Amino acid sequence: MPRFAHNGGTQIAFEDLGGSGGDPLLLVMGLGTSRFWWPDGLVGELLRRGFHVVAYDQRDAGQSTHLPDRRVGPPIKALLRRAAPAYSAEDLTDDAVAVLDALGWERAHLFGHSMGGLVAQRTAIRHPKRLLSLATSSAVPSDATGLSVLRYLRPAPPVRFARLRYPETPQGNLALAVAVARILAAPGQHLDEDDVRAFVDKEAAHRVAGFRDQKAQSRQIGAKWHGGPLARIAAPTLVLHGEGDPLLRVAAARDIADAIPDARLRTLPGVGHFLARDAWATYADELRTLADRADEQPPTTGLAHG
Repeated sequence: MPRFAHNGGTQIAFEDLGGSGGDPLLLVMGLGTSRFWWPDGLVGELLRRGFHVVAYDQRDAGQSTHLPDRRVGPPIKALLRRAAPAYSAEDLTDDAVAVLDALGWERAHLFGHSMGGLVAQRTAIRHPKRLLSLATSSAVPSDATGLSVLRYLRPAPPVRFARLRYPETPQGNLALAVAVARILAAPGQHLDEDDVRAFVDKEAAHRVAGFRDQKAQSRQIGAKWHGGPLARIAAPTLVLHGEGDPLLRVAAARDIADAIPDARLRTLPGVGHFLARDAWATYADELRTLADRADEQPPTTGLAHG
């Protein structure tokens, strides 16, 4: 069952996935997706490597607060607008810190995937004292905004997403999730439909709509960042990216790693944007190595916001 953190009037749903007593690790999932998109197999690998794992739903996703509908247009249009349609990118980072506060975690390792990686970068900038380490996967750099984001984005997947039409039935929800996963998988990458069924069943059990709400996605991606640059990040940082990512070019990962002092870049051949099982063990190994590296460093310096 979820617990709830609060950032002002916004409720943020989070779930303890096990490993109490281990190194605290907070997971941040991507655009328009719930915490259930973190594969059980990947979570299991992280638990076996000594992490205490918690995942949360960003606002406008899963069981967290969904904002009132507004005319915001499709996600790409919201990305390019100058004004934020509903809230700021700073609000999204403060949601992550609200979860840490609710857990009683003064500091934690933070791992974000896709847009969750973007939120994780910005949390490391805005709240440096709350991070033990930062890991991003399949993310764009925080320093890129508006039109500059498009140079990292491959155009075909967003077009394919916009064309997906499935009924809002259990069978339709599974077919939609499988279609999304196939779009995000690397060419030739094995995709186990049972892995997709696992998180679709969890969403159904918790009455979560899944990857359907384009207005919510537009509000998330349209949140504007007014904080500092990536160069301000002092936490030990790992940048992961699949070399077969059909959505984001590997240049995005290289630019993140180049901008953050002493960041480590690891690209994986044959891996796409979807967190398929052939990458789970490698990702968990890399996060363990990062956490061990963080243990050897003095606490992060810098002033947290607020």
